[in-house]
Amino acid sequence: METCERARDLIRLLDLIPHPEGGYYREIYRSDQTVTRMNSREDRSAITTIYFLLLSGNHSHWHRIRSDEIWHFYEGSPLELAWIGPDTSGHEILELVSETCGQVAVVPGGCWQSARTLGDYTLVGCTVGPGFDFREFELLSADPQETSRVRRQFPDLWNQVAQWSSEYEKSP
Repeated sequence: METCERARDLIRLLDLIPHPEGGYYREIYRSDQTVTRMNSREDRSAITTIYFLLLSGNHSHWHRIRSDEIWHFYEGSPLELAWIGPDTSGHEILELVSETCGQVAVVPGGCWQSARTLGDYTLVGCTVGPGFDFREFELLSADPQETSRVRRQFPDLWNQVAQWSSEYEKSP
């Protein structure tokens, strides 16, 4: 896959590495302060922030974390962000765009979420509180029963996000 020069520069300048969900990332902040969730005895960093870059031809795979995640648009093409509520009672698709200075989107903890760039690349920041921990990161594809349930309950959303992959597979 060929990427634009600016995206290649960002990967190098920001020292980004591949993320397991797709795209590239680097953690840029992890709070020294800790919090303890009411439903857990484990201390967590109060807040974390990463740079996250998606390139044309890839997307973030359906995944979820337990904490709330705030997406901040930085530069590039608009980003399409889809999520399904933690109790699967509802869903939303939102577009983060460059024309709206400082636009953010909040994905509540426990939501399945996926994102893609609508152009060559999109650079965002993702802030998580309590802080991100890979032990709480889940890919939907790792749970066939949950995948089947989400697919049945939200067929239109599922097909739309599944089309993201098929569009990329058709690209030259």
